[in-house]
Amino acid sequence: QAHLVESGGGLVQTGGSLRLSCAVSGDFFKSNSMNWYRQAPGKQREWVATVSEIETTSYASSVKGRFFITRDNPKNTLYLHMFSLQPEDSAVYYCNTNPPLTINGLPYWGKGTLVTVSS
Repeated sequence: QAHLVESGGGLVQTGGSLRLSCAVSGDFFKSNSMNWYRQAPGKQREWVATVSEIETTSYASSVKGRFFITRDNPKNTLYLHMFSLQPEDSAVYYCNTNPPLTINGLPYWGKGTLVTVSS
């Protein structure tokens, strides 16, 4: 059964850096594109970045050039390297496939990891 565990969030000052990790359980990881999403308070969840199974990458315009998505297939782990963080990057960050994983027919999301950027 699929399982996603995000970690690495925390409180950082404007201009700081963080590395988020997503530990993935399940056989799907190596053969699927993986994504990072984020949800700020009072806002809808938004897509942040994608890394394909052949490690091509794409980014939302708001993070391009500051965030970098990578994957480690032997470790079944997804990463998001975040630099030059801004207060508007504050959100709960999630990893998932697109469309999201389902369990028993329902969308499955991990608990996410909270990033707070202070001004």
